[in-house]
Amino acid sequence: MATPEPTTTHSNDAPIWSPPLPPAEGFEHLVVSTPGLRTHLAAIGEGEPVVMLHGFPQHWWQWHAIAPVVAEAGYRVLCPDLRGAGWTAADDLRIGRETRLRDLLAIFDALGIDRAHLVSHDMGAITALQLSYEHPLRVRTAVQLSVPPGFMAFSPKVMPGFRHLPAFIWHKPGASLRQTFAPPYVAHPMHEAAIEAHLAPMRRPEIDRAVRRLTRGMILPEAMRLARGAYRRRRLTVPTLIAVGRQDYPWAENLEHIARHPERHADHVELAYIDNAAHFVTDDNPSAVAELILDWLTRAT
Repeated sequence: MATPEPTTTHSNDAPIWSPPLPPAEGFEHLVVSTPGLRTHLAAIGEGEPVVMLHGFPQHWWQWHAIAPVVAEAGYRVLCPDLRGAGWTAADDLRIGRETRLRDLLAIFDALGIDRAHLVSHDMGAITALQLSYEHPLRVRTAVQLSVPPGFMAFSPKVMPGFRHLPAFIWHKPGASLRQTFAPPYVAHPMHEAAIEAHLAPMRRPEIDRAVRRLTRGMILPEAMRLARGAYRRRRLTVPTLIAVGRQDYPWAENLEHIARHPERHADHVELAYIDNAAHFVTDDNPSAVAELILDWLTRAT
């Protein structure tokens, strides 16, 4: 049986989305249909593609204050809702370690993207990391936010950085994730409207159930690979900027220690810190994140 050709449809009619999409000016909304998956994607601007991969429990709207700034500089910014998040719908609800990687490659092919700049945060950085190592010719440059490099050296000092995982592993359907957006993960109190925007898709049972599937099927297996040093035995060839918020405990205090001697593991890696920001850097200080991205796009190409 022939594989259906991927298709892309434009759908800016917000009322068709359930729940309604959060407000964000200047974006067009697409549905990219690939076998078994209908990916919602928000796009803005024209030029070289910059693909932004959201963290958890977030979606395309995470980039609503950053993507327009990058687009204004002459880029086509694409913000997909990855499987198990946002307004994307999947026929098969199972999620494995590389499921999102395969999804992303299918989206690239459907949109005719040979190579793209890659910006990622939190859980989205897992997929970005996999793409950079497994398919480096598809990535021009990478910016990785709030997550250590794949070649990190394990240290007991970073164990508190995984303190959030038990709640996700044993997430109960309907349980609130509001505390995810509270200290110590944010440097400044997040506005109620922003929390509601981030968590809106959790009202979809498919997305609520994906919390366990993502944690158990993708995060834990990849975390074990990091602990075993799987990426330390490989070389990263994609120019990559690793940036964390200065108030992101324990990563900010330990980043230079666990990522020491990057030249042994990568062709071009730099470390950076974002002031007035904790884990959710795109909410705490979006202007600084946008500036950091544009500077890297200029310097690393």
